[in-house]
Amino acid sequence: MGDFDLSFFIEVLVGGLLSGVMYALVAIGFVLIYKTSGVLNFAQGPLLLFAALTYVSLIERGIAAPLALVLVFAAMALIGIAIERTVLTPLANRPPITLFMATLGLAYVVEGSAQLLWGGQVHALDLGVSDTPFDVYGVFVSRFDLFAAGVAGLMVAALIAFFQFTRVGLSFRAAAADPYAAGAIGLRLHAILATAWIAAGFVALVAGLLWGARLGVQFSLSLVVLKALPVLVLGGFDSILGAIVGGLIVGASEKLAEVYIGPFFGGGIEIWFAYVVALVFLLVRPAGLFGRVQVERV
Repeated sequence: MGDFDLSFFIEVLVGGLLSGVMYALVAIGFVLIYKTSGVLNFAQGPLLLFAALTYVSLIERGIAAPLALVLVFAAMALIGIAIERTVLTPLANRPPITLFMATLGLAYVVEGSAQLLWGGQVHALDLGVSDTPFDVYGVFVSRFDLFAAGVAGLMVAALIAFFQFTRVGLSFRAAAADPYAAGAIGLRLHAILATAWIAAGFVALVAGLLWGARLGVQFSLSLVVLKALPVLVLGGFDSILGAIVGGLIVGASEKLAEVYIGPFFGGGIEIWFAYVVALVFLLVRPAGLFGRVQVERV
């Protein structure tokens, strides 16, 4: 093994951290729904695909980008409200496995609807930012990764500000802490859940555009949610901060493992290394770094 190259190590680490921000962006969509309803929303991936596919299809039909963004966000908001009213509300107080299976079924419905509306062909999505690297004191950083990290950071800051300093956000936090008490003091739980689904739809839109620009808008895009699962395990299923930290850990660890450990295994460990890390966390700290530990009294 040759001499340790610090600049190359930093380059790999920074690339991993920037990828981790993209993973965190997907995970935040899960957190928003899980915090309010306790549901692991497996439809988040197809929602991400639906948003990206709808946007690029509108652009290809001559719709201006700003108008296309507004139309897609409106569509995501309507879908979120429809899911909350027609699926989750009727299934309230059912066992968690029932709700999980409902979101799994929704995933196929949303994915099938996207294909029915826009077809199954692959689309290129250009956000106007190249993926060429630039030199920062000897460390090469992808322009697109830096742009994506900046967009994700702004979106996270906006969500945190919304939930911390607005009346709706305070109601959301109250419902997340204790939905029964929140309902008892007159908070409108339906409106709070609808807001959570609208916010998750907005996250899916942003994540869909960024991942679509990187990978192309295709139906395998919905599988990006699989990368969010180890992020949620590490950070906690009910913590936005945990999703961010978990994403950074997953992104950095898998890139470093691929470069420095991968050669001993023939390469390719980046695909599964994050799940090994998540399994270790499940054994040591099941609630994740920032998740609330569930205490059951008998």
